[in-house]
Amino acid sequence: MNATLDPKQVADPHAGTPVLQAGAPLDKAKLAVVLLHGRGASAEDILGLGEAFSVPDVAFIAPQAAGHTWYPQSFLAPREANEPYLSSALAKIESIVASLAKKGFGPDRIVIAGFSQGACLSTEFVASHPAKYAGLIAFTGGLIGAPGTKLSGTGVSGSPLAGTPALLLSGDPDPHVPWTRVEESAAMLRQLGAEVTTKRYPGRPHTITQDEIWLGRDLLRQALA
Repeated sequence: MNATLDPKQVADPHAGTPVLQAGAPLDKAKLAVVLLHGRGASAEDILGLGEAFSVPDVAFIAPQAAGHTWYPQSFLAPREANEPYLSSALAKIESIVASLAKKGFGPDRIVIAGFSQGACLSTEFVASHPAKYAGLIAFTGGLIGAPGTKLSGTGVSGSPLAGTPALLLSGDPDPHVPWTRVEESAAMLRQLGAEVTTKRYPGRPHTITQDEIWLGRDLLRQALA
């Protein structure tokens, strides 16, 4: 007998996946960091990044992607090729941000961060849901969409990111994320009003280096200050 798929699960595959938490309890934390894992990894994996930051008074929240993948194709594929997973992933982050707001964490007390596929999703979320966040940290990622198409943030007036500090860090060449897309993403975020820092690591493999962890830690400390 064939199993019947839940229609909601098909339309919103990430809706029911778990959300893990580490670091300071939310009722004591001064800052919340949403951590998004890469393809094939897990929420538990990316929480290790929170331990590496080693910053007190920070709550780390890590949602799990269905099947360990936020969207099936490359972030450079046409957006429709990554649906409904991409919209579901963005909705997952939106629900976490809304939940944090109910606990007193406005965007200015929330950092969105991720690695690889999670970094692409982090950048995409901030550009498509612009506000003054405490920060964005993209370890090897950029805005989602096929080359030559309009990226999120195109045509938005004003500066809705209002000075949000953003770190875009990547190796070059990288097997998944071309440096040109990192630069395009940085330009779009600046256009939206973010204070963007990019750093290119020639020959760096697809990983997160100690230097990048230090840069991320500095952003968190500045947000706490």
